[in-house]
Amino acid sequence: MVVVEFHNIVPMDIEMPIVIIASRFKDKWVFVRHRDRSTFEIPAGHIEPGEEPESSAKRELYEETGAVDFSLQFLTAYTVSKKGKTAGGYLFFAEIHALSKLPDFEIAEIAFFNRLPDNLTYPFIQQRLFSYVLKHVKLKNSC
Repeated sequence: MVVVEFHNIVPMDIEMPIVIIASRFKDKWVFVRHRDRSTFEIPAGHIEPGEEPESSAKRELYEETGAVDFSLQFLTAYTVSKKGKTAGGYLFFAEIHALSKLPDFEIAEIAFFNRLPDNLTYPFIQQRLFSYVLKHVKLKNSC
């Protein structure tokens, strides 16, 4: 069983190596497809050594989507527990104002949706994170 929890305070005793950036561009949700997968996911990535979560979120958003102008909002820390192991990360929301060419990293394509796509890489986790975003972000044009 997988358990996803959200935290008001960042847990200090749990590894928190990931940033996830739920993003919108022109009133559509932005999802990415990794080169090695056929499924979509919310833009995300690993925090580099010495990097702050917000800096990592900005870097990853650019690397995964080509976003060059955006507003970024920290939403919450989260943890995922499975088979006795727990790790977590930081969930952000970005309103993207301008995209450049997709950088040549690990992302094969970006896609725009009105809602959460059916074809997700980590369905249960992505659904929980997306639901949290929908409940906690005031969108200018709700979908």
